[in-house]
Amino acid sequence: PSHWDLAHYVDQAGFANDVFVAYWDDVVRFDSWFEPARAAWTGPGAEGGGRFIEVLRPAVERYETLFSSLGRPEGIAVIAEGMSGEVLEHAYWGGMRDRIPLSQTSEMRSLGKPTLVQDGPRLRVIAQDNLCMIRSGQDWSDTDAAERRMYLDDVEPVLREGMDFLRDQGLSIGCYANRYMRLRGADGALTEKSYGQSWWQSLSALERWAESHPTHVRIFGAAMKYLSSLGPAARLRLYHEVTVAAADEQFFEYRGCHAKTGMLAAAG
Repeated sequence: PSHWDLAHYVDQAGFANDVFVAYWDDVVRFDSWFEPARAAWTGPGAEGGGRFIEVLRPAVERYETLFSSLGRPEGIAVIAEGMSGEVLEHAYWGGMRDRIPLSQTSEMRSLGKPTLVQDGPRLRVIAQDNLCMIRSGQDWSDTDAAERRMYLDDVEPVLREGMDFLRDQGLSIGCYANRYMRLRGADGALTEKSYGQSWWQSLSALERWAESHPTHVRIFGAAMKYLSSLGPAARLRLYHEVTVAAADEQFFEYRGCHAKTGMLAAAG
C-alpha cells in the first residue's frame, strides 16, 4: 500500500481488535497483493483469533474527504499530491452529499440488503449497492494542557456516547457497524488520535443521524461550544472521508470472528 495505519479498540463483545487500514492508488498493484494476502490472512492455516478483511475500491466520483486544517493529512490524503483550498460545500446540512461528485447525477439510493455466504470456515457478506462508509477522526496531539483538558472532559465523552450508541443500537437507524478506535504510533503505543469508522445502509441514513438524532445533536453541540470558546486558537484537528460504494466495489470476509464483527452484524 501507498499508506497504512494501525488502530485499536475493544468491541461490544469485549474482544480486543487491532485494525490495519491500508490505501492504494494503483488497482493493478492492489490486485497483485490481494489474493496472496487474503490466502494468508483468512485461508487454510490461518490461526490466531478472529480475522477479517473489509475492502472498498471506489471510483473517484463516489468519494470525498474533508479536513479542518492543512498540514497533517490522515487516511487517503496521505497519498494525495496536495489539498485544495477552502471549499464552498461545507457548513450546511447536505454539504457532505454535495462534495461527492456522483451526487450531481445520482441520488445514490441503497438497494437490497446484506446477505451471508459461507465458504468453509470463511464467512462472506454480500452487501447492497450504494453501501456507505465513513471514517471520521480527531487529533488532539497539538493542543496545550487547557485545551486538551477541555476536549477530553467536555467533548470526548459525548463523542464516545454517540459512538457507543452506533456500535450497540445502530442497526435501528441504518448503521450496520461502528468502531471507535485509537491510532497506534510506529512504536505500537496509543497516540492522541482517534477515529470512528462505520458502515451504513445508505448515505441518507448517515445524513439523518448527523442532522437530527439526539446522539449526534449532542456531539455537534459539544463540538461547537468547544470551538466557539477557543476560536482560531483551537489546535484540535478534525477530518473525515466518506465512500458510497457500488456493489462490485466491496468485499467483506471473516474467519473465526464473533457474530457482531463488522458487517456480520448486518447479515444476521
